[in-house]
Formats: sequence, structure tokens, C-alpha cells
Amino acid sequence: MAVLLMRVVVAAVAVVFVLALGAVAQLSPTFYDGSCASLQSIVRSGMASAVQSEPRMGASILRLFFHDCFVQGCDASVLLDDSSTLTGEKNAGPNANSLRGFEVIDAIKSQVEAACPGTVSCADILALAARDGVNLLSGPTWAVPLGRRDTRTASQAAANSNLPSPSSSAATLVSAFASKGLDSRDLVALSGAHTIGAARCATFRSRVYNDTNINAGFATRRRQICPVQGSDGNLAPLDALSSVKFDNGYFRNLVGQFGLLHSDQELFGGGAVDSTTAQYARNGAAFARDFVTAMIKMGNISPLTGSNGEIRSNCRKPN
Repeated sequence: MAVLLMRVVVAAVAVVFVLALGAVAQLSPTFYDGSCASLQSIVRSGMASAVQSEPRMGASILRLFFHDCFVQGCDASVLLDDSSTLTGEKNAGPNANSLRGFEVIDAIKSQVEAACPGTVSCADILALAARDGVNLLSGPTWAVPLGRRDTRTASQAAANSNLPSPSSSAATLVSAFASKGLDSRDLVALSGAHTIGAARCATFRSRVYNDTNINAGFATRRRQICPVQGSDGNLAPLDALSSVKFDNGYFRNLVGQFGLLHSDQELFGGGAVDSTTAQYARNGAAFARDFVTAMIKMGNISPLTGSNGEIRSNCRKPN
């Protein structure tokens, strides 16, 4: 009886989890098992090479995935180049001179096409690459639901309006994430992606010169990297403690007022999400668990499936 009851409880929890993820039933981690069994190892190998060459690339690919999913859903629209017939998203305000890693996805796509022609979408490759980038930098791993297809369109206007700004308030961030079906806990967990990577001076200049909720010594050090004028492209680590290790250092930074971006520090400063930030600062395992849940939810924002969209042969242009 006890074993039967446990099975019922486990089954019930599984049903609740699937329902919580909305459209996740449309996608499956085993989607390519029969059609491209080598997919996961090809993506892992490509990301391992990229991260070994430049650890920051793990963060860059993760950011690409976020910027894809928040515009039209996770459909690889962010990978499309501008052309005479298409205005892509790469030159939108939040992306121009900022998004990177496209050549890494191109290289992985070429390897996948050689092994399994016309089978695997760029959207799915990006989702897997984002997961592997996190894991290769000591973060968690998870089974990525697969089966997305690629869009033939992009929206620069949506990229300009849907992607949160580094100057956003906590309320604006909560609203932006809610519009994508992500709650405030998802917001904080996904913001923890800033435990890896770097930001350009242009995105944190106002913070280090104008904000008052910032550690004074930290502000002084960052001003040395980011003068009042010019040097917009100078980089500083988003996590002052460990920028190439995926851990909970980002949240410990926020508790100490070492957040690099205004939008970062908004997650700890007397607002509604402070308790979640504080929990993650204390408990790295809780952060890792919630980050995985939030990544799966984000990866299920409006995917193209079935006969919708296409499988691009070149991630930079429609077929």
C-alpha cells in the first residue's frame, strides 16, 4: 500500500509540474532520439570547445537564448541576419554591439547538419547550447525539452520593446517577465544568469555614478573602467566574486550592494523580491534548482511546433 501511495504522489507531482510549464507537453527531451541520436554530444562538444577557448562564451550563448525567447518566443529569430527582405533583431537597441556567439551556433549547426541533414532546428540547438554553457561553467544540467522549429520572420520592434533594460525597476522587470508567463521567482532565478559574463560600460555607467544604493569602494573601482564619457565598450564582470563560475555569487553581491547593473540591484533593496534574492544568497542549491525550472519555462515560450515554421539549413537566413 505504501509503495502504491508513493507512486500516486509521484505521478501527481509530475502532472502538476507539467501543467505548471504550460506548453511543455508539445516538446520532449527525446524528440531527436530516433532522428539525430548524436545531437546532444555534437552540441556539447561544440560548446566545450568554445568555452575552453573563452569562458565568457558560456554566458554569451545563455544571453542569446534569453534574447531569443523574449521576442516572438524561442524560435531562433535572434539568429537571423538583416537582408533586403528581412529586418532582423541583431541591430535592435538591446542587441546591437552586445549580443555575441553567433559564430559558435553556426559552427555547431554545421556539425549537426553533417550528421543529420534538415532535421534539427536552430532554436533547439540554441536551447541545448545555453544549457551546456551553464553546465560547463560549473552550473546545473537538465533535460532540455526539444521539438521547436525555426521562424521565417523577426521583429526588431519587439526586440526593442520586450527586452528589459539595465535601468529597469523591479516593478518593470516583474511586469516584463509576467507578460511571458514567468513569475517573480522565475525573474530572480533567471537574473542569476548574471553570475557569469560581463557587461559593457554603457550599461552600468549611470549605476556607478548616480545610484546611491551601491558600495562606495565598488563604485570607485568600476568608474576606473568606465569614465564619464567614452569607452562604452569597456567590460566589467557582472559577478565581482566569480565571473566564470556559475554559482550564487551574484546574489551575495546584491546583498552587499555590489550589483553592477541598476536592474540587478533592484532585486535587493526593500522590494517584493528581496526575500527570494536573500534565499539564493544563502542557498546555492535552491538557486540552481529554481534556475533549471525557470529555464525550462522560458524555453517553452511560444515555440513553433508541428508544421509551423521550418528547419533552417543556415541559422542566419530562412530557407
